[in-house]
Amino acid sequence: MDLRDRVIIALDLPDTGAAQAMVDRLGDQGRFYKIGYELAFVGGIDLARALIAAGKHVFLDLKLHDIPNTIEKGVSQIAGLGARFLTVHAYPQTMRAAAKGAAGSTLSVLGVSVLTSMDDSDLVEAGYARTVAEMVPLRARQVMAAGIGGLVCSATDIEVVRAAVGPDLLLVTPGIRPAGDAVGDQKRIMTPRDAIRAGADHLVIGRPITAAPDPAGALARILDELASAK
Repeated sequence: MDLRDRVIIALDLPDTGAAQAMVDRLGDQGRFYKIGYELAFVGGIDLARALIAAGKHVFLDLKLHDIPNTIEKGVSQIAGLGARFLTVHAYPQTMRAAAKGAAGSTLSVLGVSVLTSMDDSDLVEAGYARTVAEMVPLRARQVMAAGIGGLVCSATDIEVVRAAVGPDLLLVTPGIRPAGDAVGDQKRIMTPRDAIRAGADHLVIGRPITAAPDPAGALARILDELASAK
């Protein structure tokens, strides 16, 4: 896989003008872009169409969760856009419905396990009786059973996921921070090199690139770091 396809650049920016300007600044180095809540509600879906038409890969990080009928129909509509990835919360009922909605398309549905901003105390507060180390492999097994494309998990959770389900499940990892970068609101993080060595397939990286004084230079350094991880 081209290293540029392994780095998913999070366009967590306030409007489509800023997002398109970032895409333009990154040029051919940027091949895969994530559009989440902040951008989706201000024209991000139209931007996704434009990026796909320009030959870019798009990850719609919408973390869907609803009754099965609504999920199946919504995912079917999204599949028609030509996006590469779509997230749903990793509840079995939701994932099974999403698999039906994506059937026959090129869309890969990803189940979101435990958000990288959460730790064991956050799970307790939310009413879960499991720790992160227990919840993530459970979700991985449920992803496999539902037949969707892969799992979103912290790079720090890759080892327990691989132990639970083996080497074939596609893993997309947020919470990536180059050495020396600010942690921000993330609690379970890893450097790009270490995440690839741990077994991540794709890395989601936002602020270390988009908030850098020289975004293209920041992305180039990350790609160089990944090249040295082989």
